[in-house]
Amino acid sequence: MKKFWLSFLALATIALLATGCGGGGGSDDDDTPVVQSGNTSSDGGSESTSPSVPEDFLFVQGATFDGTTAITDSEVFIEGRTVTIPSLLVCDHEVTQAEYLAVMGSNPSTCSYPPRSGEIAENRPVDSVNWYDCLVYCNKRSIAEHLTPCYTINGTANPDEWGTIPSASDATWNAATCNFSANGYRLPTEAEWEYLARAGNTSNSGQTIYSGSDTAGDVAWYRGNSTGGGGTGTHEVKKNAGNALGLYDMSGNVWEWCWDWGGSISASTSFSGATSGDERIARGGGWRNLVSYCAVSFRVDDDPSKCYETGGFRVVCTKSE
Repeated sequence: MKKFWLSFLALATIALLATGCGGGGGSDDDDTPVVQSGNTSSDGGSESTSPSVPEDFLFVQGATFDGTTAITDSEVFIEGRTVTIPSLLVCDHEVTQAEYLAVMGSNPSTCSYPPRSGEIAENRPVDSVNWYDCLVYCNKRSIAEHLTPCYTINGTANPDEWGTIPSASDATWNAATCNFSANGYRLPTEAEWEYLARAGNTSNSGQTIYSGSDTAGDVAWYRGNSTGGGGTGTHEVKKNAGNALGLYDMSGNVWEWCWDWGGSISASTSFSGATSGDERIARGGGWRNLVSYCAVSFRVDDDPSKCYETGGFRVVCTKSE
């Protein structure tokens, strides 16, 4: 499988070109799951039985994702498999630099230079975080908001007891477990990520190449449009159109770490992916990548200790209906 940051490495010696909320298409009405926005008021028309949703999160009802219909890109995760996705609360944007700083007390982002004209610097996605950083952020934020943390390392869910975040692959941290029944924040699994990026389209009909459009520039920041206008690199979240679920930047801006181990695609119908491996999955493409890397179907994996200026993450919560 292609490495997580393949195009970043390939482009490291190439000079960048000198050279921003609408809904995207790509889903038939019958295929779109129930969605409730946390930005709407309690009397905004939702049924009284709908789960409560925090601001900037969407409730996406679970469904069985049928991947048995052939998809043209052979790297797609779901092809040939049928996976049942749980109901989720999904952040409509990638974790921002401001959000990360508020939880972790520091901002590791390399893309910290002045933003593009009209954009707010701290509202750009956090970058230069490894997979281990994401687990710490999720548990710290869960604990701070009085939610049950999802991740356990070495017998404890308290990240203050995990020790220093590794800068090289670490067997103890690699053995982390996830309680998918907990209501705290976590990374999406790869199956969940693809389901969300495809706007809940469970039948594979009417799919778009990128998350929300067949035109990359409508929904994604990538090598061809990420520079100019007074800035370069990442862009403030939610400046491009979202997909049909109202999720932004699932194509481009920064790669999004997923929970899953990489390697061969399991025939299992589990939404949580393989149980072992050496590298972790990321999806979606980044601002410095070729546009092809931003396709919904494109898959990469890398050492969980690696971090790059093209990599970040998004959080979800399992939600009981």
